[in-house]
Amino acid sequence: MQKEILHGSEYIIKKPELRLGKPTNDYGQGFYCTLLPEMAKEWACAMPGQDGYANCYKLDSTDMKVLNLSEDRYHVLNWLAVLAMNRDFRASTPLGIEGKEYIIREFGVDLMPYDIIRGYRADDSYFAFARAFVNNTITATQLREAMRLGKLGEQVVLKTEKAFQNLKFAGKEFADGTVYFAKREQRARNAEKDFREIIKGDAKEGLYMIDILREGMKNEDLRLR
Repeated sequence: MQKEILHGSEYIIKKPELRLGKPTNDYGQGFYCTLLPEMAKEWACAMPGQDGYANCYKLDSTDMKVLNLSEDRYHVLNWLAVLAMNRDFRASTPLGIEGKEYIIREFGVDLMPYDIIRGYRADDSYFAFARAFVNNTITATQLREAMRLGKLGEQVVLKTEKAFQNLKFAGKEFADGTVYFAKREQRARNAEKDFREIIKGDAKEGLYMIDILREGMKNEDLRLR
């Protein structure tokens, strides 16, 4: 299957390299792309006054192993476990520390067999929701809804040399820093607003981190779906 994906950067990147990926990104070392041109342009303009490019690629995923964390058989805590294994995820309470360890142990997903990972993207603004859940401030349901509110779209991450060999540069689109940095900043402000609204919501029926720990909930528990 061939798909068009985009990567936002201040540079034109005709030949991405696996070794240049940061190991502390959401899904570890890899080449991070989006299906949304507007999102790629926001990624490209990370600093005030910085222009960039949405680099466009054609990806042929035929005969590659793809892990799609958005599939029904996975839930938001599987995604959170992967995030906790890779990103700088500092829990601020003893409960949060225990919760993070439990999530990784019980809900973690082995990424090693896969060439491509697909799933939620957590930019720095919306990453706050993940920390809030681990620290028992919001429920698993609120966490899931928060990531949907972010409208960050699904990210596609190339994890192996095999995947890189099936990636072809297809051009670029200019990203005006005066436009897209402002959009990036607005998204961060929206995250703060969304967070305030979510924590005001009725969460009496939701599962908090402490509930999951007390019950020793496992990955197969239907309440997590």
